[in-house]
Amino acid sequence: MISLKQKLLQPGVIKAPGVYDGMTALLAQQTGFEAGFVSGAGISLARFGSPDLGLVSMSEVATCVSQMRERVELPLIVDIDTGFGNAINTARTVKVLERAGASALQLEDQLMPKRCGHLAGKQVISSEEMVGKIHSALDARQASDTLIIARTDALGVNGFEDAIARGQAYLEAGADMLFIEAPKSLAQIQTIAKLFSNKAPLVHNLVEAVNSPVNDANQLERLNYKIALYPLALLGSAIAAQKRTLTHIYDTGESQCQLLPKENLTEINNTVELSKLLDLMKKYI
Repeated sequence: MISLKQKLLQPGVIKAPGVYDGMTALLAQQTGFEAGFVSGAGISLARFGSPDLGLVSMSEVATCVSQMRERVELPLIVDIDTGFGNAINTARTVKVLERAGASALQLEDQLMPKRCGHLAGKQVISSEEMVGKIHSALDARQASDTLIIARTDALGVNGFEDAIARGQAYLEAGADMLFIEAPKSLAQIQTIAKLFSNKAPLVHNLVEAVNSPVNDANQLERLNYKIALYPLALLGSAIAAQKRTLTHIYDTGESQCQLLPKENLTEINNTVELSKLLDLMKKYI
């Protein structure tokens, strides 16, 4: 499969839905997506039922990524939060997640413990400390195809000018891609593109219900962004469907309602390619 680094050289924007387990990664691959985004929020919400407040550990993220990689070849963009500590911790995080199967690692400049980028009360470390973490991450990676994404959350803390200054510093430190989180207006997104799109691939979060000035990948492509993240699209859809199904079963005691679209066991087994494993069983047993 073509690496994410190679895909970034091709025209167009890469759409990366949020994946959080083997099934969602497999569905994204089968649908034809060019990458999946393993977000800390997705793991925390889906696997632990907890909000995105930095509660998930590095080893838990690595386990999740390795489980996906066992099932798919899909390039995985992995959120490593703050690197789970200082620059030395960041180096170990990069090594562990790269071995687990990450194609790109997203490192942010929040103060640990971090919180969701769209929540109030965030804090950021100094630009100089983040530059040190970027250098550490670049030195720790084993393959040049493993990409380091520098994310700054400074816009919502210190303002747009500081976020721009940090973006420049992070690219000068050697980051492969830049992610300025939560621009507040189309003008800000246009400015980011004007300043940085010719220097490195740009990443943008398409998070539902957060008043993003851009709503789809086509708009991002026209603005010269290269990666569109949909961190909670799959999870949000799944939760809504599960709530409806559970309420229906609780109220009626039956689960056959045609108004609740779902796959039956045969369809699920077809999705996970049961027949391939059965053929292997015949070959080896």
